[in-house]
Amino acid sequence: MKFAIFGNCFQAKKSLHAENLITILKRHGAEIFVDWEFYDFLTKDLHFTPKVSGLIGNDDFSADMVISIGGDGTFLKAASRVGDKNIPILGINTGRLGFLADISPEEMNTTFDEIHKGLYEIEDRSILEMQSSNFEEIKGYPFALNEIAILKRDSSSMISIHTSINGGYLTTYQADGLVISTPTGSTAYSLSVGGPIIVPHSNSIVITPVAPHSLNVRPIVIRDDWEITLDVESRSHNFLVAIDGRSESCSEGSKLTIKKADYNIKVVKRKNHMFFDTIRNKMMWGADNRIR
Repeated sequence: MKFAIFGNCFQAKKSLHAENLITILKRHGAEIFVDWEFYDFLTKDLHFTPKVSGLIGNDDFSADMVISIGGDGTFLKAASRVGDKNIPILGINTGRLGFLADISPEEMNTTFDEIHKGLYEIEDRSILEMQSSNFEEIKGYPFALNEIAILKRDSSSMISIHTSINGGYLTTYQADGLVISTPTGSTAYSLSVGGPIIVPHSNSIVITPVAPHSLNVRPIVIRDDWEITLDVESRSHNFLVAIDGRSESCSEGSKLTIKKADYNIKVVKRKNHMFFDTIRNKMMWGADNRIR
């Protein structure tokens, strides 16, 4: 198999498992391609120069599988590089929680033995796409695997977000922001501001306000084939749009449209993986400290 590896380039201790990963892949006779930025980090910071088949310098690459080694942030960056190529992504977690990157370094040997035998599953995860009436403003990648967040600037007061669904007016959120999340992202930013956990294949979108200035505003779940339109007012006349954590500044008056993208991201899971196991083990879901 041909593997493309993307990794965390900021914390050396999170990348120490890269050497073991490459050793395991070579043992299975794999072709190995490494993102040039990660390769540069390995050689200069970790003094490890892996022998690989080639380097990846841009988004024009192909592989049978992409490997993300880091945390969920690294996985999201890898997903943005994969885009609509339909290459499945395996996440090796060297970070903290690890919902997307949920294979531990200790499981690598077993996991790649299983992959070599074809014993793995691929889950399709929906993507959100954002369009702006001011096309110059959104310079980066306009797709999100987790969420798109509309946020006030740090020093400004709350913003007013006029929200419509399929052209019909929903409400105006007076809040610090609004998080529009996929089911995959429902355990990320959306959850931290009070949104519900959504099972990955629920075909839905979650809209969750951030610090709303009203007690009668709650998260709402809608179908993922519906279109969301946002018109934002701000005293500072601008606001932030964070797409999977990548922030862009937008000016007041820009109309934003958010909808499901026309492609999915494919996530590699081990056989018999259960989402409910993940939320119990990663989030201590249902744990009761009174039970010993």
